[in-house]
Amino acid sequence: MPEPAESPPRRTDVVVVGAGLAGLNAARILTRSGLDTVVLEAQDAVGGRLRTDLVDGFRCDRGFQVFNTSYPEARQALDLAALELRPFTQGVAVYLDGHRHRLVDPRRHPLDLPATLRAPVGSLADKARFAVLALRDAAVPAGTLIAAPDRHTAQALRERGISPQLIDKVLRPFLAGVFLEDRLETSARFADLVIRSFVRGTIAVPAIGMSAIAEQLAATLPPRSVCLSTPVTAVRPDRAETPYGAVLARAVIVATDPAAAGRLLPGLPVPELRRVTTIYHATDEPPLAEPILVLDGERHGPVTNTVVLTAAAPTYSTEGRALVSSSVVGDYGRDATALERAVRGHLATLYGADTRRWEHVATYHLPKALPAMTPPHDFRKPVRWGDGYVCGDHRDSSSQQGALVSGRRAAEAVISDLRCSAGDAARGQR
Repeated sequence: MPEPAESPPRRTDVVVVGAGLAGLNAARILTRSGLDTVVLEAQDAVGGRLRTDLVDGFRCDRGFQVFNTSYPEARQALDLAALELRPFTQGVAVYLDGHRHRLVDPRRHPLDLPATLRAPVGSLADKARFAVLALRDAAVPAGTLIAAPDRHTAQALRERGISPQLIDKVLRPFLAGVFLEDRLETSARFADLVIRSFVRGTIAVPAIGMSAIAEQLAATLPPRSVCLSTPVTAVRPDRAETPYGAVLARAVIVATDPAAAGRLLPGLPVPELRRVTTIYHATDEPPLAEPILVLDGERHGPVTNTVVLTAAAPTYSTEGRALVSSSVVGDYGRDATALERAVRGHLATLYGADTRRWEHVATYHLPKALPAMTPPHDFRKPVRWGDGYVCGDHRDSSSQQGALVSGRRAAEAVISDLRCSAGDAARGQR
């Protein structure tokens, strides 16, 4: 077994198992409170599901992911300016009847309002109803949306008068890329929060890839406090077991993916995990100059969404070529070669381009990409579990915001409990 990048200490105040967003944010808060904290990560880099690889001169995120500037927890935890965010067009391009129709936020793209209103995805009244819904979600406090009665997103949209045409041609393919399921069975509470975040924020990627977010969090921690290539095989309230020996601690936080958390914490409920495949292609000439998410309103093929990443962030290519990211939700039952061929053919339709000479850069099959959020969804699952602690987006919402929030909640629970223990001990000595 290879040696860990940093040998773990034998004793510390708090052990955090996992260096994803939840674990790193927990460690950041614990460290700022004065507690010695060690993060044990099984992989060779921080980030968890938020990783970026350099492949043949291209930056390929492990699955198409974006950052939303409206996330409150992210604004507290991160230096957004230092991320050098590269924004996308705030809207989508929907392929229908042989054409791409742009539907964009008219507040940010006022000259495109007539084209948005003319797009054949529903009546003017239908678009107005959705605009009212979106503005309402943006205006009310997030807590109000979370406290609302919950049901499937599809049911909630129908109840609010949104037509099947607008749902099937725009909202279903768009939200499928967010929920990683296209039946819209996800919590309507979460859908409202998603709509709220898109109206209030800007969608972007860091200039050097999504891994920059986790790397920035890790950089706030003291040197040698993150131990990479250090898998944790078991946890107890006062220790974490690794192949290199036990790390003793006053508290242990499990901040892994939900499946690993379920193995380390017997009895912890593990949600269904959504899957997605993201395929990257390179081409000398971009098929679209605008950084806008392209959807297929007619479902001609497997692609859920696609975007020319380098139109937003030219830094994703070190050679000046275009990088196209395309995602397929669910399991199509194809081998990798057959799926890439089907995606390439679908992209030819969506972009109106000859894709036969496009270079296949990378394929990422992500069977555990996102925890499912079926209604009624609890946005504040306990972070105390038995005599230990747990955090991750599966304890909050399946998003970067949810991961960061859950990490903060776990850290605050540990700080509170350790202070109470210290107070009890002091009183016992009097």
